[in-house]
Amino acid sequence: MKRILRNATLAAAVLGSAGMAPASSIPGMRGHDHTGITVPDMKQAVDFFTEVVGCKKAMSFGPFADDKGTFMQDVLGVDPKAVIEEITMVRCGYGSNIELFKYTAPDQKDLTPKNSDIGGFHIAFYVDDVAAAKAYLDGKGVKTRMGPLPVSEGPAAGQTILYFQAPWGLQLEAISYPDGMAYEKGAETVLWSPKNPEK
Repeated sequence: MKRILRNATLAAAVLGSAGMAPASSIPGMRGHDHTGITVPDMKQAVDFFTEVVGCKKAMSFGPFADDKGTFMQDVLGVDPKAVIEEITMVRCGYGSNIELFKYTAPDQKDLTPKNSDIGGFHIAFYVDDVAAAKAYLDGKGVKTRMGPLPVSEGPAAGQTILYFQAPWGLQLEAISYPDGMAYEKGAETVLWSPKNPEK
């Protein structure tokens, strides 16, 4: 039994070093590709992400609809008569991509979740200097919250954060931890970071 466990551990180490996902994951899973966000105004969203945040537009495509069938419901779980007017993909530095959707749908709701709401979310961007990011965002008229806020205790000690908001209410965050975070000392798994894109 010990030999089987030792061989399984060795196999896991070899597979892990080859960049393969463990057996308890989606087969072939390699990482986070993109986050999809539905926006009320595509031009406003693209302008914000490219002209304020600094992402680069890669492509746009669409529309997608199915007037007669249930394709939209079957593929995306939306109202069968929903229409995706446009999809735009943007690339943000060394991080993963953001996919912007402009939808219309008979049952469309206009909700802007708080971070505390179930289903609430935010997108965080790694920056070299959170104070410089705040000054820049304030100068652009972007709504920022309290901060820069340095974290000095617990496993996240070493990071500094600042929350800010897109014009339509999307929650965003600027984060930096140039010297790493406290949890990293002795950690079996260290979080991926866009500050070290080669890792």
